Amino acid sequence: MSENIRKEIEQLRCKIRRHERLYYVDNAPEIGDADFDRLMRRLEALEAERPDLIAPDSPTQRVGGEPASELPTVAHRLPLMSLDNAFNEEELRAFDGRVKRLTAREDSNEEIEYVCELKIDGLAVSLTYENGVYALGSTRGDGQTGEEVTANLRTIRSVPLCIDNAPNLLEVRGEAYIPKAKLDEVNAQREANGETPFANPRNAAAGSIRLLDAGVAASRPLDIFIYSVGESVGLRLKSHAEALDLLKSCGFRVNPETRRVANIDEAVQFCQEWKERCRDLPYETDGVVVKVNSIAQQEELGATAKAPRWAISYKFPSEQAVTTIQEIHIQVGRTGVLTPRAALEPVEVSGVTVSHATLHNMDEIARLDVRVGDTVRIERAGGVIPRVLSVLKERRPEGSKPFEPPTSCPVCGGGAVRLPGEAALRCINPSCDAQLKRSVEHFAGRSAMNIDTLGPKRIAQLVDACFLKDVADIYILEPKPLAELDRMGDGTAANLMYAIEQSKEQDPSRLLHGLGIPFVGLTIAELLMEEFASLQAVAAASMEALEGVHGIGEKVAASVVQYFALPANRERIDRFKEYGLTLERDKEENGGPQPLEGMAFVMTGELPSLTRSEAKARIEEAGGRVTSSVSKKTAYVVVGANPGSKLGRAEALDIPILDESALLKLLDG
Repeated sequence: MSENIRKEIEQLRCKIRRHERLYYVDNAPEIGDADFDRLMRRLEALEAERPDLIAPDSPTQRVGGEPASELPTVAHRLPLMSLDNAFNEEELRAFDGRVKRLTAREDSNEEIEYVCELKIDGLAVSLTYENGVYALGSTRGDGQTGEEVTANLRTIRSVPLCIDNAPNLLEVRGEAYIPKAKLDEVNAQREANGETPFANPRNAAAGSIRLLDAGVAASRPLDIFIYSVGESVGLRLKSHAEALDLLKSCGFRVNPETRRVANIDEAVQFCQEWKERCRDLPYETDGVVVKVNSIAQQEELGATAKAPRWAISYKFPSEQAVTTIQEIHIQVGRTGVLTPRAALEPVEVSGVTVSHATLHNMDEIARLDVRVGDTVRIERAGGVIPRVLSVLKERRPEGSKPFEPPTSCPVCGGGAVRLPGEAALRCINPSCDAQLKRSVEHFAGRSAMNIDTLGPKRIAQLVDACFLKDVADIYILEPKPLAELDRMGDGTAANLMYAIEQSKEQDPSRLLHGLGIPFVGLTIAELLMEEFASLQAVAAASMEALEGVHGIGEKVAASVVQYFALPANRERIDRFKEYGLTLERDKEENGGPQPLEGMAFVMTGELPSLTRSEAKARIEEAGGRVTSSVSKKTAYVVVGANPGSKLGRAEALDIPILDESALLKLLDG
């Protein structure tokens, strides 16, 4: 029986890894989300039954790790250098001339072969694999030393957790980023939480990768392109193009637009081509990196103190425009956040006519001193989101007046207040129709209850007609009154009722996410349901119980407690139960002894007899968990030979230290 479980776990891991690569790397999925979820749930159930078989490269280990108190630093094995820039064709050709001169090809007719890659506007990172298993992730930092973000990079689905036929050591470099279309979603959540929105995808990626809580990082729509090999053992590569082919064969996501070119003329053509086409990409790119293809020539060229001589970054021109502000109006979000928005004299930016731009919040308006009638410089931040960069005050019309923040909600007239520690103004009327519409949109959305026939226009119609006064009212809608609404009819009403009825079967984690609790995305909701098994139990949980959940920090716990402290929110859960929604899931029980239940361990150094994975499996089998960084919540630090900086951190926090012998005694109870 035990051997059968082991075999099924390995088979499931292989299947899931294959489908992750097909979906996230190759963009060629073979199964739907529901089938994938079934595979993952089965693996989670088996690993819960046999925690001794959990491995660090299992797909179930993508999300985890206790929130860190700080990001530890890590020295790069090879420097992660920045690049020199070229801003026009002449500077690109000058780069080619330097390459030829330094490789003694200036007076010959021999051309230099290059590889051209789109320069993704994100955060440069390094990933290290030991014996084919992902072991370490870090940011670029200053090029010599970066911040360790192993757990956060593990949450990116296109990052393989293990690779086949790998050398003993393989370090790869890449760019983590957030797709342009996803930035709106991230910023909407931040504004709802009273946080300042990210200005562009680059800031969003950097902020997400450097989060102290991997659980929150997992809720961000991060992705990655790998573009080079760093340090390795046993690899003999002749060209950069060969390195990219190797990376693709290992399952890394390499940008498909990369092109090998025969000379600088073709490199210039590539740059000119993508200068026009870049706005159509789903990710932000601010230029092209041109690299000498030959590794031997790269070594011959060497580097300056800060940049390699064999590569250069061609920067695209900034895509900005000047226009005037006609009006500043206020939008109301689902949590009552009042977001100022500028109505503009229409102007073309990056091939798109822009007539509105975000002003983020009242602090941003005050910082820029934006006024109606002002001439402003705007850009499509990230190529997507129009924003006001600056005010041309020398063109300001006489008699203009500073913008006055609203004192009431523009929709319902309720009071507008600014809560301590928040950048946003909020409408404090819980019955505000604007908030209700946004809340229902979120609740019915694809990542929550997935009521696909209930879109924004239909929701607005139902709220305006007083059919919906609360999210839970969705489940008391009746077909006959619906059919009498404008542009509805019997058929549309029947389809809507069917979709609503089907949504009752959604997993309770989606229902919890659909409530719109600040900081509780789908990943956090899943962690809570895994721990508490029912929505009622989550609602009744204390701060201490919530913070004890693996991957949940103080900020999330406080938000959940505050939400369910309101009687109306607890009553909503009762209504969902009355209407037949799924509020509970079966919780697997581990019947073995759990002497380390609830304890967090950190390991550093080499143990005398146990490998790192063996010690981790033993701890988890006994109910404990192993995290990557030392914090005040760490119960013990297990120390072996040649420990790292984690030992000093443990001593500074007065965390108990164990050697292998003491750990084994603890495991024996």
